[in-house]
Amino acid sequence: PIEFGQLEALKFLHLDNNILTGTIPTELGNLQSLEELNLSHTSLAGTIPIELGNLATLYVLDQSNTILTGIIPTELGNLSSLVELSLSDSKLSGTIPSELGN
Repeated sequence: PIEFGQLEALKFLHLDNNILTGTIPTELGNLQSLEELNLSHTSLAGTIPIELGNLATLYVLDQSNTILTGIIPTELGNLSSLVELSLSDSKLSGTIPSELGN
C-alpha cells in the first residue's frame, strides 16, 4: 500500500515469499532510512519504480523471482550504498545500465 511511504524511520522491509500482487508502490522511494528491501518470491508485476533510486542508504535490494518487466532503471545507479542487487528470475529486459557501476 502507498502508506508504506510514510514509514520514514523504517530500515528493513522484507515482504519476500508472500502472495503479493500488483505493482511496487513508487512511495517506497520516500523511505530515506531504508537499508534493505526484499520483495523476492512474490507475484509483483510492472516495472521497477525509478523512485527507488532515491534510497541513498539502501544496501540490499532483492527483487528476484518476480514477474517484473521492463528495463532496469538507470536511477538505481544513484544507490551509492548498494552492496547486493538481486534481480534474477524475473522478466526484465534490455541491458544492465552502466550507471550501476558508479
